[in-house]
Amino acid sequence: MALAGIGVDMLEIARMRRAMERTPRFVRRVFTPEERAYCEAHAHPAEHYAARFAAREAVLKALGTGFSQGVGLSDVSVRNDASGRPLAVLRGRAAQLAREQGVREIALSLSTTHEVAVANAVAVTDDVRPQRDEGDAQARELARSFREARGLIDELERVEAGQGQLPLAQAGVADELQDDKDAGPAGAASGEE
Repeated sequence: MALAGIGVDMLEIARMRRAMERTPRFVRRVFTPEERAYCEAHAHPAEHYAARFAAREAVLKALGTGFSQGVGLSDVSVRNDASGRPLAVLRGRAAQLAREQGVREIALSLSTTHEVAVANAVAVTDDVRPQRDEGDAQARELARSFREARGLIDELERVEAGQGQLPLAQAGVADELQDDKDAGPAGAASGEE
């Protein structure tokens, strides 16, 4: 099983535009209704169709197959999440190959210029997916501890200002702090330096 696969593909937008003009049913045969709606909603649909076609190629390269091993044009498509990020959608044989390889997700990036559409895909398995670090739990615990300390300090300041009372559990700490305050700077009461 591969740890991760990487695929890159480029497609000239003029080539996609020619295919769309010469074979009008090409778009309906290759792209999902969701993809067609997305592309047609833009001023230059050919750029978006080219990016989505390049994405198919890049995803299949990341899986190590290309359009072979029973993978068809409709087995890979692209949709966008709520924030607009492109997501690879796998069906049929492409989905089966991804499962067999332990692929958990495919990171996808699409870019266009006026002439070229580029797609990058990374097939991510559990072996390469970043794991939550033990340090995350330690950092959360430290932050919680600081919040508690800050709350205690705030409460002590309110008590000093005569604006509140400490709960009994914290009163012993307040007494110690008050004793230190009465003694002045460290060592001042005994004359030590």
